[in-house]
Amino acid sequence: MFITPISVSNNKLYLTTLLLAAALAGCAAGPDFKRPPAPTANGYLPGGGVTEATVSAPVPAGEAQRFNPAADIPFDWWTLFQSPQINSLVKRAFKENPGIESAQAALHQAQQYAQAQEGFFYPTVGANYSASRNKLAGNMGSSAPGIQGNGQLIQAPPGPASPVYYNFHVAQLTVGYVPDVFGLNRRQAESAQAQVNAQQLQLEATYITLASNVVAAAIQEASLRAQLAALEKIIASNTETMTILRNQFKLGYVSGMEVAAQESALALAEQSAIPLRKQLEQTRDLIRALAGNMPNEDVEEKFELAALHLPQELPLSLPSKIVEQRPDVRAAEEQLHFASAQTGVAIANTLPQFSISAAVGGMASTPGWMFRSGGGFFDLTADVAYTIFDGGALRAKSRAAQQALIQAGAQYRGTVITALQNVADALHIIQSDANALKAADTSERAAQTAATLTRKQYEAGYVNYQTLLAAEQSHQLSVINLIQAQTNRLGDTAALYQALGGGWWNRPTASKTQGTESATVQPHTLAQGESAR
Repeated sequence: MFITPISVSNNKLYLTTLLLAAALAGCAAGPDFKRPPAPTANGYLPGGGVTEATVSAPVPAGEAQRFNPAADIPFDWWTLFQSPQINSLVKRAFKENPGIESAQAALHQAQQYAQAQEGFFYPTVGANYSASRNKLAGNMGSSAPGIQGNGQLIQAPPGPASPVYYNFHVAQLTVGYVPDVFGLNRRQAESAQAQVNAQQLQLEATYITLASNVVAAAIQEASLRAQLAALEKIIASNTETMTILRNQFKLGYVSGMEVAAQESALALAEQSAIPLRKQLEQTRDLIRALAGNMPNEDVEEKFELAALHLPQELPLSLPSKIVEQRPDVRAAEEQLHFASAQTGVAIANTLPQFSISAAVGGMASTPGWMFRSGGGFFDLTADVAYTIFDGGALRAKSRAAQQALIQAGAQYRGTVITALQNVADALHIIQSDANALKAADTSERAAQTAATLTRKQYEAGYVNYQTLLAAEQSHQLSVINLIQAQTNRLGDTAALYQALGGGWWNRPTASKTQGTESATVQPHTLAQGESAR
């Protein structure tokens, strides 16, 4: 081992390096991240604001819905449907769905990487001890050296050449430090924290998507059950009519044509029920999967349309708030932050790199003499490295990082546009759903009246059976359309809550689930122009 003594000139160079590092320590290469400006739009429709309230209809799920720009979105927005079954299923899904566990693990992984990157701000300290048994060749004769207990070299006594055996012990403490002169590590830590924030927001998005899927599946099941119930009434009515017609045919009161028409109507009703039953079973499969169950592990919750309540006051956030509330928009912003920090990393890699290392320890033939007089040593080294020529690789990587920053900015703007489009679509759909339900209710009432009057005419002999059958089939179709219109209002209301951000920022502290206790992402983590460090 060669020990380099520190001369006066080396000390001056070391002090100069330290002063230079201290002077530049506040600098960080690359751009400081600034949040993109919020959208300046004050509405979602080209012609102005949204209608204050929807139309109403005198049927379940037909209440008028009012838009309240001042209303906030609760974290547990699904409870507004007033269904204990939905509440319990969402709670179980949050606990058992593997997608939540995966998102939590991704967040914890990002947090550990960020913590590891923070460690580079501090010196690295290591300890080393080595012991060896050594033999010097005997052909060195009387000039062969030996080592006494205090570590001093001595000459072997004159005489025949013989090998010399000795022990050698070395113990040392090493310290290494890389001054962050041009902010390389600060940018690395900044990008790591941006990844943590993005993963936190991905976790929140996973919760929101899962809750929305559970609510949508529950509403779909309730709708299918209501449609099947209506069809079963139709089948029962047609079966009863079929029995009557066959008896009348035997007595000669009706023709074979009328019996055949009724048989066709009954078969058509039975055929219509088959795909609905298939969809119901598939929806139940979906609900079991969302709850984290195997296909053969059923859930006890069953959903009926009449048990679901339509929320009547709907929040309506401004576009400037959507960018704060939507996890996907916030995650895109963090990816933009990451790309900005990585630009700084690429630029810093083209600049000189500084490092400082030191070692102190002792060496001797026995451990007890390692730190006595003559056995100790130390070294102190300051190093500056700069790449003079690399074929333009570092510069090309820097330009590539700048293009990645441009790409992330464009992707962020695209995410914002898509988010605002989602809200605009939801508002249009909710207005349309209300109008469609009102029209469906009017159509069902009219079809019911027509069917009732036609039956009276048939019984009085004024119309034939085919006319009655057509009127009843029209009424049956209008009942199914009414159920579907009610379903659409419930489902699209849930979609609005998801489009507005899902209320994750209102999560109660007491109800934080595993993986979100350390969450620091709130509207908003960093002020405009503030660095992550």
